Amino acid sequence: MEKYYLTTAIDYVNGAPHIGHAYEKILTDIIARHYTQRCDDVFFLTGTDEHGIKIQKTAQSKGVTPKELCDENSQKFKDTWKALDIDYTKFIRTTDDYHEKAVQKIFDKLLQKGDIYKHSYEGWYCQGCECFLNPKDLTEDGLCPDHLKKPDIVSEENYFFKLTKYKDAIIKHIKEHPDFIMPEFRANEVLNQLEDIQDISVSRAKSNVQWGIDVLNDPEQSIYVWIDALSNYITAIGYEPEIAAKSNNSENLQLQQTDTDLSPYRPIALSPNFKKYWPVDVHVIGKDILKFHSIYWPAFLMALDLPLPKHIFAHGWITIDEAKMSKSLGNVVSPTSVLESFNLEYPDAFRYYMATSAPAGRDGNYSDEDFKEKVNAHLANSMGNLLNRTLSMLVKYFDGEVKPEFKGENPLAKKALGTVQIVKNHFDNFEIAEAGQEIIKLVDTVNKYVQDSAPWTLAKEEKMTECGQVLVNVLDVMCIISSLIYPYCPNIAKSMSEQLSFDLKTKLDNLTADNIKIGKLISKEDIKPVFLRLDSELADKSSKK
Repeated sequence: MEKYYLTTAIDYVNGAPHIGHAYEKILTDIIARHYTQRCDDVFFLTGTDEHGIKIQKTAQSKGVTPKELCDENSQKFKDTWKALDIDYTKFIRTTDDYHEKAVQKIFDKLLQKGDIYKHSYEGWYCQGCECFLNPKDLTEDGLCPDHLKKPDIVSEENYFFKLTKYKDAIIKHIKEHPDFIMPEFRANEVLNQLEDIQDISVSRAKSNVQWGIDVLNDPEQSIYVWIDALSNYITAIGYEPEIAAKSNNSENLQLQQTDTDLSPYRPIALSPNFKKYWPVDVHVIGKDILKFHSIYWPAFLMALDLPLPKHIFAHGWITIDEAKMSKSLGNVVSPTSVLESFNLEYPDAFRYYMATSAPAGRDGNYSDEDFKEKVNAHLANSMGNLLNRTLSMLVKYFDGEVKPEFKGENPLAKKALGTVQIVKNHFDNFEIAEAGQEIIKLVDTVNKYVQDSAPWTLAKEEKMTECGQVLVNVLDVMCIISSLIYPYCPNIAKSMSEQLSFDLKTKLDNLTADNIKIGKLISKEDIKPVFLRLDSELADKSSKK
């Protein structure tokens, strides 16, 4: 695997980040960290979406400019991701100058090609969705099914994209690539949406939406959110159409012009980054924006003669105490408030809990009680205590020294190395929670081995070689566990690997069951708990509203 390029959805900055935003970023960061263990070049993109009517109105209500609002809230997202150890490669803002210029050229290329045309239109427009809705998709009361608000009737002259032109090609691609949309059960949902697909508005009149990117040569129109927002995935890695004179010599052209393409644009001299990383390996998004990523985005890419994404992974939503997050219910949880209320020095426990809160693509739930119970059981009692007591026995019985006779056939090796492959397979299918469960199963297996082998009894019976073999067998597998848990809990994994003198940079394919070096491993004063139990009182829920 030469490279791995993955992206999150870019977050809309008319508000502060909440636990739903954090869920997606944590999942993606875990996927990125996992693939750093399998290849040397991982590019992880995230960012913020900063144009549109909602930001314009929110800024007006606060008495600030849209750019001031974007600057303030974009920084809140960056600060939150730092607190959660989200180790992205690049953070794009759609107000970045290079992005705005590239989007204008992309729009103009599609216009010149004939895939964008101007058209007068009247329809039901949902400000929450930032799109026109088909009347048949509204509820019986005429409300948007997602936001439960009545859409506005909007009448204006806009530019439209010929989405219907690419309908059959998109259907064909989805059917021929069953892993294009993940989980696979989402594909039928998209195919059903494609049945009644119509051309889509890709601009708004400047009289209605001032805060946007101007259409080249038509400053009365703002480029509409989806060409702007979705294009971040390619502009961030250097894509920008360039104007080139038509020539019969096509040796240096990256993509060829079709007979119907009248555009003067050629994506020649593509940046090294773009050629290196595109197509993206996976877009990680919420299920509510799957339509835009699996229908609109492929159509835009087809129109630009660019390869389609390898995978689009749509995750579910996070509820709070089994209730959907809502400002009106006062149950919107800030991810940093969880870290603060439980006095967490590192975010590992929260990362682990969120990542394992729901099967792939399904909805999950957060509650203080479950968070405390789960991380105490898995990270403190099972995994942390296993390492601590094994190292303590090594110090007690052998002064922390690993002797040559302690090395031999490890009965745990097959299970441990088999778990590595199972975890890799789960990640290939974006089954992050399932992979986490396999890691804890391995921890449970090792705990059972310790109980069954009873090294304390072997020591009491003066069977010291057998006792040492049991302890080293466990510690060899704990090295593998530290590697597997690293994407979820990077700080805990680092603490584990330091006490084991194990190189955490070891690639998954190079893992063996022989990791502990012969000689002095650790002293009593160097044994530290890798995760302390959460025994503090639960925070007052009102502080999280």
